[in-house]
Amino acid sequence: MNAKYLAATDAFDDWRDDVLSGTPPTLYPVGTDAMQRIEIGPGIVTLVGGPPGTGKTALVMQWVADALRLTPELRAVVCNVEMSPGVLMDRQLARLSGVDLTAIRHRQLGAAHAERIDAGLLTLESFADRLAFCKAPFDLANAAATVDDFGAGLLILDYIQRIAPPGTHDAQRSSVNATMNYIRQFADAGVAVIVVAAVGRTKDSKGRSSYAGDGLNLASFRESSELEFGADDAFILVRDDEDDGDLVRLRHFKSRHGETRDIPLNFDRPLQRFTVRDDDDGTISKSKAADAKRAKSALAALWNRTPTAADDAEGDDR
Repeated sequence: MNAKYLAATDAFDDWRDDVLSGTPPTLYPVGTDAMQRIEIGPGIVTLVGGPPGTGKTALVMQWVADALRLTPELRAVVCNVEMSPGVLMDRQLARLSGVDLTAIRHRQLGAAHAERIDAGLLTLESFADRLAFCKAPFDLANAAATVDDFGAGLLILDYIQRIAPPGTHDAQRSSVNATMNYIRQFADAGVAVIVVAAVGRTKDSKGRSSYAGDGLNLASFRESSELEFGADDAFILVRDDEDDGDLVRLRHFKSRHGETRDIPLNFDRPLQRFTVRDDDDGTISKSKAADAKRAKSALAALWNRTPTAADDAEGDDR
């Protein structure tokens, strides 16, 4: 039998030069404050799960939009099996314009909304040429072909239990296992991958079957242990308060490259917007703090071209 291996002495020189180069890994910022801790970048698979209705698709699409705004050369592909491009863009328009999603969805827009809607549309248009949506069939073969054809560096798979891998598989579990193997191939080719997944009910603190946050963990991802094993980072979005669906927490269950740190969030459902709550007790490194400051300044400049900050304070149409 011919063994295949790489001796550490053979890898050492290149590894040492890389360590001493001072060049950090390429990452695409997806927000500011504690959101700066989310590592999205080439070769990284980020898994995001959550019970129905917690806003996991809204959160991931917020990351995508802000990543495109903050990294002008980035191109992204979204493969969403449940929502059309129009529905996804409705949601982003609500977030960027500060106009209630209901008014946008039902096309009940008037003169009072015009300035904010125009600014939101301009913001969406600024990165529309770098964003593509997969059409049917919603499978990994089509997603891979779309990424190659569009030249995307970021791929979103939402949600993974319904996106089929190539080949024939006897059960859903084996299908998801194969899917994760293909996703790792995407990452190994230098693509950043965000995987959205459903989670199953677990026993809460009182022994009841529920989606309560205190019962969810890495084993909660439905159909496959390969999801959590194959991901570099694994998050589950849960309600912090069962009586207040706007108080949520992004629980960080796995980090291959660092420590796990939860992020408490507010979810403004009418605007489909997540913001970091001020009860975040985490700290970030000096280098990441500097990156966060730069990202925050960049986002602030971008937000100055949308009316949200100023107009939200007026409370119109809310």
